Amino acid sequence: MTTPIARRSTNPSKRSQQQPNGKANSMSLVTRRLAAWTTEIALIAVSGLVPYGIGVFANNHGELSRVPLNPVLGLVEREVARPLALPIAYGTRNVSWLTNFFWTVGAIAPLTLSCWQLYLLAKTGSTIPKRWFAVRVVSETGTAPGILAVLVREGVGRWGLPMSVVYILWRYSPIFPNLFLFAGLAAITLLGESLGFPRWRSQRALHDRVAGTYTIDATQPFTPPQNRRTQPWNEADEEAAIASVVMSPENIRKSNLWRWIRQNPSIALFAMALVSMVAVLSTLVATQVYVQSQENSRVKEEGNRKQFSELEQRLKNNSNATVEERQRIIMAIGTLNYSQSTQFLVDLLAEETNPILLNTIQQALVNVGADAIPDLKRKNQLLTNEINSQSGDASQRQVRQQQLQVNQQAINKILAVYSNQLKNIDLNRVQLSQTNANATAYFNLLLDKADLWGVNFKGANLDQASFKASRFRGPGEDGRWDTYDDWVADLSQAQMKQANFSDANLSRVLLNKSNLSRATLNKANLTGARLIGTNLSSAQLVGADLRGAVLENASLTGADISEAKLTDAELYGAKFGRAIAIGTQLSYANLTKTDWQAADLSGAYLNHANLTSANLNAVRLSRAILRSANLENSNLRNADLSLTDLQGANVAGADFQGAILSPGGQDPSEEFVQKPQLGAQSAVVKGVDFTFAKGLDPKQLAYICTQGGIHPRCP
Repeated sequence: MTTPIARRSTNPSKRSQQQPNGKANSMSLVTRRLAAWTTEIALIAVSGLVPYGIGVFANNHGELSRVPLNPVLGLVEREVARPLALPIAYGTRNVSWLTNFFWTVGAIAPLTLSCWQLYLLAKTGSTIPKRWFAVRVVSETGTAPGILAVLVREGVGRWGLPMSVVYILWRYSPIFPNLFLFAGLAAITLLGESLGFPRWRSQRALHDRVAGTYTIDATQPFTPPQNRRTQPWNEADEEAAIASVVMSPENIRKSNLWRWIRQNPSIALFAMALVSMVAVLSTLVATQVYVQSQENSRVKEEGNRKQFSELEQRLKNNSNATVEERQRIIMAIGTLNYSQSTQFLVDLLAEETNPILLNTIQQALVNVGADAIPDLKRKNQLLTNEINSQSGDASQRQVRQQQLQVNQQAINKILAVYSNQLKNIDLNRVQLSQTNANATAYFNLLLDKADLWGVNFKGANLDQASFKASRFRGPGEDGRWDTYDDWVADLSQAQMKQANFSDANLSRVLLNKSNLSRATLNKANLTGARLIGTNLSSAQLVGADLRGAVLENASLTGADISEAKLTDAELYGAKFGRAIAIGTQLSYANLTKTDWQAADLSGAYLNHANLTSANLNAVRLSRAILRSANLENSNLRNADLSLTDLQGANVAGADFQGAILSPGGQDPSEEFVQKPQLGAQSAVVKGVDFTFAKGLDPKQLAYICTQGGIHPRCP
C-alpha cells in the first residue's frame, strides 16, 4: 500500500505548496494560521472600504449630477443596521452618480471576494493568503475539503457559533448598544476559538472539529488519523481499539437502554402509554382553552352589541330626554368595547349642535382612546372634501366647517391625553388646521410637550399648530435611544406653515418636501433629520441643532439660522438668499451649489466647508472663519470679506470681482509702502494661493500681496 507521503509527492500542486518562502518557514503554524486569517479579513475589508471612501470623496467634492440612492444599497443598509441596532438613515437620499457606482461596488466586492476565497479553500485547501503562509486545510483523507465542509467550517464553526454567542451576550447585557464593546468581545471570541482550542488533542480548532477538517503545515506531509501509529501493533492496541468502538459511553448507554427495555417490557409499555396520554390530554386541554376563549370573546361581543343597540335606541327615541340623561347615555356608549359604538359617536359628533353634548361626545371618544382615531380620520377627510367641493353654498360650507372643527378638537384631545401611546397612529392627509381664514369656527392644533413619536402625519395640514417642546422620536421597544427600532414620526409633505416647533425633538424625523415657511424652530433638535426639498422660507431656526441633517435642495430664503449648528450637514443646492446666519456653525458642511445671495454670514464658522460653485454674491462674510474651506469656482462678487479668515482655503476659479478684502478706513493701494498690519487683519489671506482666482482688481491684489497672500503679480 502506498504511503501518504508518496501520494502527496506525486501531486504538482501540493509540491508547489511545500516550497514556501523562508519567512513562512520561520514562523510557527499557529502564527501562520493567524496571519493568513487576518490577511483574508483585511482583503475583504479593503475591497469594501476603498470604493466606499472614493464614493464619499466624490459625493463631497464633486459637482456631479445627483441621483437617488441605489435601492440595493438602501436594502443593504437596513439589513446591516437592524441586527447591530444602528440608527438607520431614514428616507431616500440623493448622491452623485459616481458615488452610487462606487458604493454599489463596495457592497458587491466583499461578497464576491468572500465567495472566491471559499471556492479556493474548498477546491484546493488554500486561499491565496494561506498559500503565502504555507497553511492548508484538508479532510481526514488528506484531500481538499469540498464545498459542504468549507461552508460548515466557515459558516457554522468559525463565524456562526462564536458570533451567535457573542451577539446574545451583547444584545441582552448592559453594554448594549455599544458597538465598540461588541467588536472587542467578538474579536476576543474569534481569537479564542482559533488560538485557544488548538491546545486540545489533535491540535484542532472548533471550526475544524465541526467540519471534520484539519489545518496543517503545507510544508509537511499529512498522515490521516487512521494511519497514525507511534508503535508496532500489539495486543494492548487491539484491546484499546475494541474498547473505543464497543465500550464507548454512547454504545454503553444504547446497549443498557435496549437491555432494560427487553428485561422490563411492562414498565416500558406503561411509560410509553403514560407519555402518549399526557400528550393527548395536553392537546385536549389546549384546544378547550382556545375554544372557550373564543366563545367568551363572542359572548362579550354579543353583549356589547346588544347593550349598544339598547343605548342607541334610547338616545334616538327619547327626543324629549334632558341633556343630563343624554349625557349619561353617550358616556355609557363610550365605555363599550365595540367598534360600531365608536363609529356611532364619530357620526353623532358631526350631527350634534348642542355645545354641552358636543363636549360630552368628545369626552366619550377620549375614553375610547387611540382606537377612535381611524374613524375620526375618516370623518375628517370626508368633511374636508365636502368643504373643498362646496364653493358656492356658503351656509352649507359654514356648517361643514363647524363640524370639522369639533372633529379636529376630538383628535387634538386624544393626541394630548394619549401622547405617549401613539407610535402606530396613522394621521396621514388629515386636516388639523383652519381651512378657511374667514370662517367663524376657528381651530389651532395645540400639542405642546407631547410625545408624538411614531405618528404618521405625512401629507397632513398642520398649519399654525403648536408643538413646543414636543418629542417626535422615541426610544423604541428596547428603551434605548439611537437604535434601529426608534419610533420616528413622519412629517414629510406636511403643511406646517407658521407652526411652532420651538425646543421640539425632531431628531432623525422625516420632513422631506414639507412646507415650514414662517415656522418657528428655535433651539429645535433636528440632528440627522431629513429635509430634502423642504420649504423653510422665512423660518426661525435660531440656535437649532441641525448637525448631520440633510437639507438638499431645501429653501431657506429669508430664514434666520443665527447660531444654528449645521456641522456635517448636507446642504447641496439649498437656497439661502437673504438669510441671516450670524455665528452659524457650518464646519465640514457640504454647501456645493448653494445660493447665499445677499445673506448675512458674519462670524459664521465655515472651516473645512465645501462651497464649490456656491453663489456668495453680495454676501456679508465679515469675521467669518473660512479656514481650509473649498471655494473653488464660487461666486464672491461684491461679498464683504473684511477680517474673514481664508487661511488654507482653495479659491481656484473663485470670482472676487468687487469683493471687499481690506478693512475700512484705509486705502489698500497704499499698503505696498506701509508696514503690514498685525493681528487678525494680517492673517486674513496669509498663505492663500490666489493664482487662479478671477476678477481681482489692483486694490485687491495690493491687499493680498501685503497681507501674505500668493499671486504671480505680487512683488
